Amino acid sequence: MAGPVTLSQVAREAGVSLATASRAINGSANRTVRDDLRERVLATAERLRYFPDANAQAMARGQTTSIGLIVHDIADPYFSSIAAGVSLAAERAGLAVTLASTQHTASREPRFVEVLTRQRARAIIVVGGRLDDAEANDHMRRSLVDFRRAGGSVALVGQPLLDVDSVVIENSRGAADLARALHGRGYRRFAVLGGPANHLTARDRRTGFGDALTELGTPVDPAVVVECEFTRDGGYDGMRRLLADSPDVDVVFAVNDVMAVGAIAAARDLGVSVPGDVGVAGFDDIVTLRDITPALSTVRIPLIEVGVAATELALATTSAGEPRQVHVEGTVVLRESTPDRTA
Repeated sequence: MAGPVTLSQVAREAGVSLATASRAINGSANRTVRDDLRERVLATAERLRYFPDANAQAMARGQTTSIGLIVHDIADPYFSSIAAGVSLAAERAGLAVTLASTQHTASREPRFVEVLTRQRARAIIVVGGRLDDAEANDHMRRSLVDFRRAGGSVALVGQPLLDVDSVVIENSRGAADLARALHGRGYRRFAVLGGPANHLTARDRRTGFGDALTELGTPVDPAVVVECEFTRDGGYDGMRRLLADSPDVDVVFAVNDVMAVGAIAAARDLGVSVPGDVGVAGFDDIVTLRDITPALSTVRIPLIEVGVAATELALATTSAGEPRQVHVEGTVVLRESTPDRTA
C-alpha cells in the first residue's frame, strides 16, 4: 500500500505555501484564503485523494475523537443490539459514536466512509452481510483504503471480504445446527424463507440449513425455498406466497428473526395457526422476541458482545499483516414455535 499523501504534496501541486494549503483545508479563525486559492487547493486535495491524519490532529488539538458506525438498518433490532455493544465499548474508551444507516442500499456505504473520513473519525465499524456484487465490494474496499491511509482503522461485522479486521458470525454452522435440532423434533417437510439471492448472509444460512437436511435424508425441495427481502415485510410477503403455493409444510425456517416475525403475522392473517398448523424458526435471537407469541425458536447470536468485539478490534493497535478475524458461534434455542412432533 502506498504511503499517505501529505499536505506538503498538496501545497506543492497547487502552487501555494504550506500555510495557505493548511488554512484552505482546515480553516483558520485568524486569516482567510482567497476564494480562487481555496478552490485550487481543495480541487488538488481531492485529485490526490488527500485526507488529514485523523488521529494526529485529534491528539494535537486535544479533541474528543469519534467512531463511525455504518449499519444497514438501525430500526432492525439485530443492528440496534450490535450498535448498543459498539456504544458500550466506545464509552469505555472515552469515544463518541457517529451512526449512519444505509437502508439496505450498498452504494451509500462508501459515501458514508468519505463523510467519516472528512470528519476525522478515529475508526469505522461496518455492520452487515455483504452482497454478491464485486463492483460494490471493490468500491467499498477502496473507500476503506483511503480512510486507513488518513490514519483511521476499520473493523467489519460480516463476511471478511474487504481486507480489514472482521468479526465473522458462523452463519452456516448455526443454521445447520438448527436444521438438525428441528429434525430431531420430528419435522420432515421443511420450507425456507431465504432472503435475497445475492445476500451472502442469507445464502450462508440457506446453504447450511439445506446441506444438513440433505445429510439427514430430508432435502428441502427448491420449490419451497422462497426468495424475499431480508426484512420483516419480506418475511410477511414470502410466507403469504409460500402458504398459497405450498401449504403442505410442517416447519418454515426464516433466515433472520425479523423475517420470522413477519412470517408469523402472515400466517395469522391467513388463518394458519403457528405452531398448530406449521412451525416457524428464525436466526439471531433479537431482543424483540421477548414480546412475540408463540416464543420463537432461533439461533442465538450474542449481538451486544459482537458489537463490543468489533469495537475492540477496530481500536486495537496492530502491526501490518493479514487482517484479523474473530469468529462467533450461535446457539440453537428451541421454543414454543416449534413444538416436539415426535410423539
